[in-house]
Amino acid sequence: MKKQRKHCLYCGEITIKKYEDGVQRDFCSSCQCFFYENPLPVVSSILESSRRILLVKRDRPPSKGLWCLPTGFAEAGESIEDAALRELEEETGIKGRIVKLLDVDSYKSRFYGDLLFLTFVVEQVSGKLAAGADSAQAKFWPVNRIPPLAFRPNRNALDTYIKGKRDYWAIFDSIEHADKKTLQPEASKNFLTRRLVNVIIKNKEKIIEQWLEDIAVNPSTSEYNSFAQKTLHNICDKILSQIILWLGGLHDVKRVKSFYTKLGRERKKAGFKISEALSALSLIRKHIWTFALAQDALQKNLELYMTFELQRRMTIFFDLATFYLTRGYEEK
Repeated sequence: MKKQRKHCLYCGEITIKKYEDGVQRDFCSSCQCFFYENPLPVVSSILESSRRILLVKRDRPPSKGLWCLPTGFAEAGESIEDAALRELEEETGIKGRIVKLLDVDSYKSRFYGDLLFLTFVVEQVSGKLAAGADSAQAKFWPVNRIPPLAFRPNRNALDTYIKGKRDYWAIFDSIEHADKKTLQPEASKNFLTRRLVNVIIKNKEKIIEQWLEDIAVNPSTSEYNSFAQKTLHNICDKILSQIILWLGGLHDVKRVKSFYTKLGRERKKAGFKISEALSALSLIRKHIWTFALAQDALQKNLELYMTFELQRRMTIFFDLATFYLTRGYEEK
C-alpha cells in the first residue's frame, strides 16, 4: 500500500487536509503551501520479432512472477523516450530505437498511486537478450500465446498493436500461401509484391509526409492548402492501407468503389474541383513509386517484366479509384 504523507517536506510540521479548487490536498499550515499528488510517468516498450513480443518476468513486487512488457519509471533529467530505451536495455539487454508512441493510459496502483503509462513501439538496434536485475526472465512470446500480463495498460497497448498489425500479417500469409502453389514466374511476382508491401508498411508515415509537402506547394492542388493537415493525413493513411490490402489480395473492387464514391461526394460537397481531387490522388501514386525506387525495392535482382506487372496492378487500383471518385463527384 502506498504510504501517505504526514509531515511537511520543508519544515517537518504535521500536514493537514485542506480543499483547494474542490480537491482535498495535503497542506502545511506553517509554510502555507499545498502538496500536489501527480501521476508518476511509467514507460513500456513493444518490441516485435517475427510476430513474437518481447516480455519480461517480474522478479520483485508488485506482481512478482507475472509477465509484462519491459516497463519502468521515467527518471528526472531524461526524456520519456530515453527512459523507455533505458528500461528496455536494463531489463532485457537489448538496445533499441523508438519507432513511435503507441498508447497512453491511466492506471491506479496500490503501491505507487496514480500512474501514467506511455507505451512505445521500438525496434532492436543491437544487444543480446538477457534478463536484467529486476527480471527473472526475458523471452519472446508468440502473439497468439501471450501469458496474463501484470499491468492492464500493457494488455491494452499490446491489443492495440496486434489489432493494427493483423491485416498486414494476413497479407503476407496470403502471399506466402500463393508462393507455394504457383509456378516460378508467379512466385517471383508475389515476392516482388511482398517487397513493395513491406516498403509501404515500414515507410507509410514518410510517404504521407512527402505527399503532404507536395500538395502544399503543387499548383494542381492549391485548394488543399485550406484543408486540415490531420484530415489529409488520415485520408492518405486510409488510401495507403487500401493499396496494401489490394496488393495482398484482401481488398476487392466493391470496397474500392464504396470508399472512392463516398470520397468524391465529400470533395464535391466541400467545394473542391474534381481536377484537384484527382491530382491529389495521383500524387500519392507518385510518392509510392518514388520512394520504392529510391529504396531499390523493385528492380534489384528481379526481371524488368515483373516490375511492369506490379505496376499494372497498381494502375488498376488507381484507375478504379479515379473512376469511382469521379462517379461520386458527379452524383446529384
